[in-house]
Amino acid sequence: MNVFIFVLFFARSPPVLLVGQVLCGLTWGVFATTGPAYASEVCPLALRGYLTCYVNLCWCIGQLIAAGVLYGLLQLNNEWSWRIAYALQWVWPLPLFCIILFAPESPWWLVRNNKMDAAEKALAKLDNKTSDDHKKMLSQIVHTLNIESEISSGATYLDCFRGTERRRTEIVCMTFAGQVLSGSAFAYGPTYFFEQAGIATNKTYAIAVGGTGIAFCATIISWFLLGRFGRRRLYLTGMCLLCGFLLLIGISGSISSQSAKWGQVALCLIWLFTYSLTVGPICYTIISETSSIRLRAKSVALSRNVYNLTNIVANVIEPYMINPAEGNWKGKTGYLWAGTAFLAAVWAFFRLPECSGRTYEELDVLFHRGVPARKFGSYELDVYASELSDLKKDDVEHVERN
Repeated sequence: MNVFIFVLFFARSPPVLLVGQVLCGLTWGVFATTGPAYASEVCPLALRGYLTCYVNLCWCIGQLIAAGVLYGLLQLNNEWSWRIAYALQWVWPLPLFCIILFAPESPWWLVRNNKMDAAEKALAKLDNKTSDDHKKMLSQIVHTLNIESEISSGATYLDCFRGTERRRTEIVCMTFAGQVLSGSAFAYGPTYFFEQAGIATNKTYAIAVGGTGIAFCATIISWFLLGRFGRRRLYLTGMCLLCGFLLLIGISGSISSQSAKWGQVALCLIWLFTYSLTVGPICYTIISETSSIRLRAKSVALSRNVYNLTNIVANVIEPYMINPAEGNWKGKTGYLWAGTAFLAAVWAFFRLPECSGRTYEELDVLFHRGVPARKFGSYELDVYASELSDLKKDDVEHVERN
């Protein structure tokens, strides 16, 4: 990141800026995929949902800072209005590099690579428990990985689309794509939309700053809802509410009046609050929990790429629809995204399982048994009782011996 920011800062033309953005995109992709996977593997079960949700809070913090910086640079009418914005990105990579340098490696990754001593040392860095507790945790990790190896073999990208892994890949990919289908290209960063609606430029940026503050607060509130309502209910309820708000924005966009314009602004902020309370942060928890341990990095990478592809399509369509010289839909664009949000809500109702409170080995068995999504939360399961396991008897004995 430190190197690639130089390209952006010293750019003299739009093509060079594009090259700099593409190069930075390579590192952003690494951050976006490894962050949720790492968080889910280094934290205990009780904190798993909160720390994976925290990934979304990090996005909100960055967007809040970025919106404030851009608002502060509005009055500059020279090249420093954008060079300063890029230069400020140098504040973050070096201190983060130093912190991550001393962070322990994922114990799950170490065990997968037969580095048992290193895994025990990593566990010792992550908590203050005794050596016996760490050995018990290592045994549980080995047990979980053995169950996965008995259920299916291999750890390639093709394996993400085989057997029970196909269902898990579908869930993580569709959950991530749901962030875009919920209308984020339209309502999450609506500065251009507000300008086309007739709101003054300085006011649109001020609203953007306020919007990122709303997103920040909503993500924190989501932590308190996560343990109470679970992943599935929050995601599904949020998607339904977002669909309704987008429909209201579309109706307001069909009315030509000043009050209707500010009504659209208010609805966009309500949409943003709801999104940051539900679909936005919960998505990271779902993709981190649903993917299997062996294929987690690959599953998260696939889901992020599905998100990126969906986002590319959305960000090509969205400006065209709003632009007065093209589609000129303005607020009526809400109708389109209300439709995609509705489809995402239907998918979530039938296909999205509840993984709250489940260990990774329990999830492995639940997916292996093909438990319907709507029964995941209430399904009674004891992974250590062989009579309840669908694995072959000799396979169970082999897992227990290991």
